[in-house]
Amino acid sequence: MPEAPTPQTPAIQIIRPEGEQALPERWSALTEQAREYLKHSKAKNTRRAYRSDWEDFVGWCRHHQVESLPATPETIVLYLTDCAIGLKTSTLQRRLASISQAHQTAEFDTPTQHPAVRAVWQGIKREKGVAMQGKEPALTADIRCMIEYLPEGKLIAIRDRCLLLLGFAGAMRRSELVGLDVEDIADTQAGLVVTIRRSKTDPEGAGRQIGIPYGSTPLTCPVRAYRDWRAASGIETGPLFRGMNRHGHLISNRLSDQVVAKVVKRALKAAGREADRFAGHSLRAGLATQAAENGVPERVIQEQTGHKSLLILRRYIRQGSLFQENAASKVGL
Repeated sequence: MPEAPTPQTPAIQIIRPEGEQALPERWSALTEQAREYLKHSKAKNTRRAYRSDWEDFVGWCRHHQVESLPATPETIVLYLTDCAIGLKTSTLQRRLASISQAHQTAEFDTPTQHPAVRAVWQGIKREKGVAMQGKEPALTADIRCMIEYLPEGKLIAIRDRCLLLLGFAGAMRRSELVGLDVEDIADTQAGLVVTIRRSKTDPEGAGRQIGIPYGSTPLTCPVRAYRDWRAASGIETGPLFRGMNRHGHLISNRLSDQVVAKVVKRALKAAGREADRFAGHSLRAGLATQAAENGVPERVIQEQTGHKSLLILRRYIRQGSLFQENAASKVGL
């Protein structure tokens, strides 16, 4: 079975200019640059997910001795049915998108739009349900608990305190949080002005600014935590959040977004809490949920979180406002 191209890297053919026998050096360089831009047409995490999904599908096809590219609708139906045994609906939907993207990249008609595939997919969604099962939001009480149990005096604890409080108060995505440079933060009298250079919903880098106000107590104040981290780390420029070696010394490498989840879970475990229900996204979801619970208008929450879609934001707002203006509380029970 021939090896298929990865779904996120469409091929670019080198076209010779008319009248040219040999390919000009600049023409070749431009083609390579175009290929490089193609690699960045989708987010890094999206490319990684597409690659993983496609490799799984190719492996499945190889095991069952059927063609993966182009795949028949029957192959997609059986693959979906097999995967539906153990995978979530959201994962299956992404697998379909990856398979479709791979076929489009190779200039084949996508089999995922065949009526048989769509009918089976609809049946899977009805059977399994499409409700998202995300991690729990970390509310203010959870954040306080995490901070209180961080080991005192250790450089990694000072970093983790800053990361947790900035991530929560700024309602930042993991990638936004670890992507911060010192130059992105202005320490003002009113608080921190943070510039988010690029995000999931702003891949072109238009950027936006958010304010991080002082906290009500020194221990959980994100502004003080930022200043403490800057003073302890001595970082003057470049990545704000960096890794540590096994001796507890700071290194120059920027933290990966996956470390945010590890920091959250480690802090919760130290506090004796159940950590498996939380992840890195719990900080962002927690601010939105807690703000809604405290009666903050959704417009104000949206300005802090940067959500483009109110429908997505309202998943958190709904959870935090279940008992705000609740109809059942007004009927005299």
